[in-house]
Amino acid sequence: MAGSIHVRVVSPERVVFSGDADSLVAPAWDGKVGILPGHAPMLALLGAGELTVRTPGGGTSRYQVAGGILKVEDNQATVLTEYAGTTPAPPSIAAAVVQPEDVAEAASRRD
Repeated sequence: MAGSIHVRVVSPERVVFSGDADSLVAPAWDGKVGILPGHAPMLALLGAGELTVRTPGGGTSRYQVAGGILKVEDNQATVLTEYAGTTPAPPSIAAAVVQPEDVAEAASRRD
């Protein structure tokens, strides 16, 4: 693996992180997703949990995020999230995050 991916983590209050990374691990609504340079384009709905950005030179930045989307395209990853901080999201935000069981329940009602 050569190169890096440009990562932006944006909350309603501010840009939390903007820079190059060797990898990104994000909490998708149905499990963790890892992104490396050259990743195929994708969109993912975010859940709540730890977002890890590994930067060139061995550094690591960790954020607690809740809700939002992850977009990967052209060696850039953008995380638009309802909450990003060093502590878990407040209950009012965390309660609004889509959970896998919510999707399963909604799907079963359609049958």
